[in-house]
Amino acid sequence: MIEITADMQAIIKQAILSFVATVNEDGTPNLSPKASLTVANGTLYFADIASPQTIQNLRRSPFIEINVVDIFQRRGYRFKGRASILPPGDDEYLMIADWVRATNGPEYPVDHVVRIETTSISPLLSPAHIFASPPRSQDEISNTYHQKYGVKPIGS
Repeated sequence: MIEITADMQAIIKQAILSFVATVNEDGTPNLSPKASLTVANGTLYFADIASPQTIQNLRRSPFIEINVVDIFQRRGYRFKGRASILPPGDDEYLMIADWVRATNGPEYPVDHVVRIETTSISPLLSPAHIFASPPRSQDEISNTYHQKYGVKPIGS
């Protein structure tokens, strides 16, 4: 398994929303938004709160890709790997289910917890990082996109 760095963890926490890709039985893509992606003990997990198709696809084929991008920093990561669906009562299942309920409220159902064994991680960078001339700093990029979306950074 490939190491999840502190920067990757920070992007996951800041971005909140990630997108999980699996493959349907007919070979078409299935893309499912997740606000429950987290890192615990160096491993990626997400909770299935309302994604029966994702779980059905993973039972048939464990291959998964997760994309997470901080919209203000205009950067993120692509995680590829193999997913395992953890049974209720499993220690890792309980750890993630407890975190989801502590974060969102006790009424949130956690139907399944998925653990991802990462086999590949690559950075995702917006053209704002690549093609600007002269190169722009991360602060300049973040300021531009806060303005574009009409929001102020926390603490401003």
